[in-house]
Amino acid sequence: MKQLKKGIVGLVAAAVLITLAACGNTSSTEDTQSGENSVNAVEEKVVGVAPGPYGDMVTEVISPLLEEKGYQLTTKVFNDYIQPNNALANGQIDANLFQHTAYLEKFSADNQLSLTALQKVPTLGMGIYSKQLSSLDELADGATVSIANDASNLARTLQLLAANELITIADNIDETKATVNDIEENPKNLTFKELDAAQLARSLDTVDLALVPGNFAWAASLDPADALALESLKEEYKNVFVVSSEEEDSDFAKAVTEVLESDAFKEAIAESPFSNFDQPKFWTE
Repeated sequence: MKQLKKGIVGLVAAAVLITLAACGNTSSTEDTQSGENSVNAVEEKVVGVAPGPYGDMVTEVISPLLEEKGYQLTTKVFNDYIQPNNALANGQIDANLFQHTAYLEKFSADNQLSLTALQKVPTLGMGIYSKQLSSLDELADGATVSIANDASNLARTLQLLAANELITIADNIDETKATVNDIEENPKNLTFKELDAAQLARSLDTVDLALVPGNFAWAASLDPADALALESLKEEYKNVFVVSSEEEDSDFAKAVTEVLESDAFKEAIAESPFSNFDQPKFWTE
């Protein structure tokens, strides 16, 4: 009888030990999983973009590289050049990628915004497009040309027209700030129709030529290969990834900069639909 009691006590003790061990293992497993989830946690950031290729560049190229650093990017599309900067300044989004340095600097100064460009990205330049013409040599006297009405894109437009000998700009004018009033010679008596940049591609049905910034040309499925002329981009006209100046030294900003300056980003761009975009100068320095 005593032996039977000892056996029962032994079995109960063993069961308790097994139960405790099981509880201990569960706790350990949960702790390990919790730790893994903490390590692998990805913070979501919203990037403002305009219609065009840069939203795709954010989600298809930049975001996958940033996930390795703990960030996942989503995009918010704005249909003009004004809202993305205002939204960023107001903290409604975390960054934007839609504008070049020249526009960023002028818009920030005019609107007293504190925004900082982290680095340039490959950029599709402005093109001269037409549904009626196959060459600029066919352009008739008195033709109508639609151009952007915002200052920086207007200046680029005039420079592209001048580069193709359609106009000349006065010598004493800063060409980066030129307006139609600074046109010195207009040998073909072109009539200029100033429109919001987002409307330029649509205007092709009613004008002889339209000078369309790259992002809006992309959004309208205009093939750069069909352009009658394309601009050779200066550095100040290459698009930049922008954050609020208050976030310039944040972990997120540092991670973005590291990605944009990495060989992995260059390689990813080379294998993407953006491979023929103008590259930042620092890529070859």
